[in-house]
Amino acid sequence: MIINTSYEKAFDSLHKARYILIVTHLNPDADTLSSALALSNYLTEHKKKHKVFNKSKNLPNNLDHLHLFSKITHLEPKFYDLIVYMDCGDIERPGITFDSNITTLNFDHHESNNNFATYNIVDINKASTSEVLFDFFEKNQMEISKNGAECFYTGIYDDSLKFSTPRVDKSTFDKISFLLEKKIDPNYLAQQLIRRDSLAKYRLLPRVLDSLELHHEGKTATIYLLEEWLGTSGATIKDCDDAIDMILNIKIVDIVVFARVIKGKTRISLRSKNGATVNEIAKHFNGGGHTMAAGCSHPSADIDEVFKDILNFIQGDK
Repeated sequence: MIINTSYEKAFDSLHKARYILIVTHLNPDADTLSSALALSNYLTEHKKKHKVFNKSKNLPNNLDHLHLFSKITHLEPKFYDLIVYMDCGDIERPGITFDSNITTLNFDHHESNNNFATYNIVDINKASTSEVLFDFFEKNQMEISKNGAECFYTGIYDDSLKFSTPRVDKSTFDKISFLLEKKIDPNYLAQQLIRRDSLAKYRLLPRVLDSLELHHEGKTATIYLLEEWLGTSGATIKDCDDAIDMILNIKIVDIVVFARVIKGKTRISLRSKNGATVNEIAKHFNGGGHTMAAGCSHPSADIDEVFKDILNFIQGDK
């Protein structure tokens, strides 16, 4: 539970700061960028100097319709006196280290968040960081414009997997109802988010799906992506994000392990259903996340070795 003093002190920090750096995580998704842009729109409307930062030069183009998206920078400003982390489970998630003497705010919803900031607004009962930020706005009576509402809606919609995750509840739809009153167009926002696939994506997906193997009597599924497949297909890592949920849709599968071997390292995404949990798997491999959606890494680039280690842990954990 977030205590009111955290809301108040975080709000005071925002308004006292001379220049605010809003930080999003590596391999950005809609939640980290949408929540950052929701705050950015508010700060812009109140003439507060700030920047939205992401280390990557390549951002998901299915979010480029959101107001101020084009202002996101991969360059660190020379001066800032407040850092706001959005959707970052730990201080390393942005992929860059900032001055530890600067006041920090931490908006997040991951169970693995270790409250690393000066002020932590973390609610693990929410389906998205966008919801956590919305509650912060509401608590401090911060106005939400139509531009901001589009950002909030996009983050909530995407990170809740179209309102299908267990943490979606009445409060989620109360927020959606409020946002709709701002005259946003949910059909337009959904079309921009999910109906803009590249042709290259459909050249890559079959290769990823073809790597499917079932284990533990079909309860655990593994798939993988090799870096060279990106070159031959012209696709990006983000283009294969849908693969893990496609495999989770298989009736008998409870856990999906998706390994992506890039630059000699293996990044692993984990998803589950039917009461199976993956956060402990992620923790064992120095990662984190939610009960049914988590991530971690493995030092080996050998797919067989990676899957052997993870499958052995899953088998031993049952």
